[in-house]
Amino acid sequence: MERCTLSAPAKINLYLEIIGDRPDGYHELVMVMQSVALCDRLQLRANGLEQFRVHCNTPGVPGDRSNLALRAAELIAQTYPDTHHNLGGVDIHLDKVIPIAAGLAGGSTDAAAVLVGLDLLWKQGLTQPELWDLAAELGSDVPFCISGGTALASGRGEEVTPLPSMEGVSVVLAKYHSLAISTPWAYKTFRERFSHTYATGDDEQQQRRHSLHAGPMMSALLNHDKREIGRLLYNDLEKVVLPEFPAVAKLRQVMAEGDVLGAMMSGSGPTVFALTETPEQAEALCDHVRQEIPDEDLGLWVTEFCPTGVFVC
Repeated sequence: MERCTLSAPAKINLYLEIIGDRPDGYHELVMVMQSVALCDRLQLRANGLEQFRVHCNTPGVPGDRSNLALRAAELIAQTYPDTHHNLGGVDIHLDKVIPIAAGLAGGSTDAAAVLVGLDLLWKQGLTQPELWDLAAELGSDVPFCISGGTALASGRGEEVTPLPSMEGVSVVLAKYHSLAISTPWAYKTFRERFSHTYATGDDEQQQRRHSLHAGPMMSALLNHDKREIGRLLYNDLEKVVLPEFPAVAKLRQVMAEGDVLGAMMSGSGPTVFALTETPEQAEALCDHVRQEIPDEDLGLWVTEFCPTGVFVC
């Protein structure tokens, strides 16, 4: 096999709680993550060279090591140097559909696709846990993006527990093209303002994790109760992002006004999403948002829950 083509779904957070500090300087998180069918498309093609190269159709997407997809290729090459030496590098052709700097794990899912694609091209036969271990070295969202679907995530986000997949939910994503929010800023600001709410010690943090595992959101997910899921959407980072970015706060307000199950900011933003029961309701919500916020800088995408992570086209 000299080439393969993969789809890399975006993700949203249905639940994001910051429960404390970690010894490694990161935050201890407990989240419910959900893949959506807005996908980047990647083609990996053997190039007969030693190096890896990234080509992208979208201006502003770097082709150097600041691109997580390239770092994913280099990581798997470092892990399996003999295979890399025998088979050489690949060209990574990236057709970017997921908006950039959006809180939708666009870079992470591209990196996940490169890990999966190189495993196929090089016939390594890696198990999902082995891919997760590699993915965790690249970023907190990358392990989830490999398996996708619906999942609990804890630790920095790299500890993934798959849940029964949710389907039949439409999603509207909304993001100002020119607006980006720094994820490190969002978490740092949350720590500065809300560290008094943190669980201290392993036992207290474990209790906080268990409160989600045994709580109403988990019950709603296991029962596929769409309305209850929409009612229970939660994101701690809204507490710091929305006051500082009134355009995002306004967008969230308008998104919640339609015939929706619920609306919330995804991750550290600035994307806001709304859940609806039907594609028709999703399209009607887009019309409502365009009428209330007639701004050409605002992008809207209609998609749906996706039951999988990276998959071969």
